[in-house]
This record gives sequence, structure tokens and C-alpha cells, in this order.
Amino acid sequence: MTDSLALAEFAYGLPKAELHLHLEGTLEPELKFELAARNGIELAEKTFEEVKATYNFTDLTSFLAVYYPAMQVLQTADDFHDLAWAYLLRAKEQGVVHAEMFFDPQAHTSRGVPFENVITGYHRAAVRAGDELGISAELILCFLRDFSAEDAAATLESALPYKDWIIGVGLDSDERDNPPSKFSEVFARARAEGFRLTMHCDIDQVGSIDNIRAVLTDIRVERIDHGTNIVEDPELVAIAKERGLGFTCCPVSNSFVTEQMKADEIVSLLRAGLRVMINSDDPAYFGAYVGDNYVALAEQAGLSETDLVQFAINSFEASWLTPEQKAAFVERVGEYAGSRGVALPV
Repeated sequence: MTDSLALAEFAYGLPKAELHLHLEGTLEPELKFELAARNGIELAEKTFEEVKATYNFTDLTSFLAVYYPAMQVLQTADDFHDLAWAYLLRAKEQGVVHAEMFFDPQAHTSRGVPFENVITGYHRAAVRAGDELGISAELILCFLRDFSAEDAAATLESALPYKDWIIGVGLDSDERDNPPSKFSEVFARARAEGFRLTMHCDIDQVGSIDNIRAVLTDIRVERIDHGTNIVEDPELVAIAKERGLGFTCCPVSNSFVTEQMKADEIVSLLRAGLRVMINSDDPAYFGAYVGDNYVALAEQAGLSETDLVQFAINSFEASWLTPEQKAAFVERVGEYAGSRGVALPV
């Protein structure tokens, strides 16, 4: 077995949490065709190859232009269950033992799908994952930042009857002209209702560092999704490290919307002791699930198995598990590394 094959085998088997995963971004072409047939929807694409040919992205905007129309095949609670379940089966194969999964209810309610269909389907899959796969799974409701703050507030109200099924709230979609401050009131309300807080600060956006500053100092989230532009401001890096803030990095998706996967930034933050971790973002569109992302970054940056262990430890420490659950999962990581003769991070 070559060193690269040994590294890949280690990466896939490594127990890990995935904290940056959009369920709608796991819609593989096969399931898209299946759901379209189930719901009597005629797709413009007729073959697997035609669907894949649409996955031609140069930036965040061009990605979203393909991403949202694909969701029309999601209609019933069973559809949402089947989507999440298909992801969780793949996640199991890639070493995921805990997942905190994003979902975008406004992308569905805005086209007439009841909120209840979305949340009940996803919740059923999350419960089933614990029972059948040994994966603890939670849901994070994301507001779409290119919708109004009022629509976000209404979505939060719709979620309150299901708050025991939703661990936190996030913010995603097109960042242009949609700064964090636009949603400060709804995030304050979500915090008061007991939800955990995270926000996307996408890479290389106009005003990226200003948005990161606002997320850190004004909204005061617990995690930042993407966020590697923080390296531009050492003061913010110091604040994030002091607070133990998590950064949910997605190397392969980075390489689709910018010139490279931000390996230098991710590794520099890792070496500086920040809680950066590796995730898959929208794996059906970017062709890489979380274990694949571990391997891609390791190969690009020349990382060791011990580095991958640190990413896995960070993924649990930045999660919204209880301290006892975090400690148990970190112990599993250590046991796995020890069984493979891999040194633990110092």
C-alpha cells in the first residue's frame, strides 16, 4: 500500500464530526431523478451526464443559480427524509459519527412547500441515524441572507413549535450586500429562544473581513462557516483563538468558487491553534464528501495523519455536543489513532 493510499484509508476511518453540510447540497443526480418521477416533475436534464454538466461554477453566484432550481423536486416529508438519509448513509462510510446539518426552509416555503414537511422529514432521518447508524445528528436552520430580515423573523416563528428538533440557526446564501448586521435582531431573538448561533462568512467576498468582524464582535456567534479571510486581521485571529471559536472550512468547495482551496490559510490557522475543521459543504455539487475533503487537503498541503487527527478533535470540540459527549468522541479519536500507530497532537 502506498503512503497516499494509507493516508486516505486513515482519513476515511477517522471518527469525525461534520459541522458544515447543507442537506439540500447532498442531492445527487440519481435521487434528483427519482424524486422528480415521484412528484411528476419534468426536468430539463434527461441524463446523469446532463445534470453533471450543469455543475459548472466560477463563483458563489453561479453556484447558487444551479443550486436553488434543483430543489423543486423536494416536495413531501418523505422527500426530505430520503435526501437526509442518503447523506447520512454516505457520511457513515466517511467516518462521520456526529453531524450538525444545515437546512434552508425558505428555499422551500417560498415555493409553497409547508415548513412542516421540511422539518418532519429531516427530523425523522436524524432520529433514524442514531437508531440505525450510530450517528448522532442535529439540525441547524439557516436563514437565506438574500431574503429580507422580516422573512427570516417569520421563519424563526415557524420554527419555534419544533425548537426541540433544531439545535441552532445559521445564515447562508449570497453575501453580496447582505451583511451580518441585516440579521442582528433575528439572531438576538434566536439566542433568547435558546438556539446556538453560527454564520457563513464566505471566502473572498467584498467586505469579507468587515463581515467577520461584525460576526465576532456584534452578533457574537459561536462558530464561523468558512471564514478563512480572518487571516487578514491578526487582531481578529487573536479574538477567535481566545474564544475557542470554530471555523468550519470546506477545502474542495473553496476550489470551485475561487482559484484554490485556501490550503495555506486553513493550515496557518491550524498551526496557530485555532479550531479549524474540515467539512464537505455541498458534496453532491462539488464531488467530495467529508473524508474526500480530508484527503484532498492533506495531499495539497502535505499534511500528516497527526494533522488529520487534530482536525477531527477540533470538529468535536467546536460542536454543540455536551462536554461529556465531546470528551467521549475525542477519546474515540485517540483510540483510533493509537490503533494505527499515529501520534496524537501535542
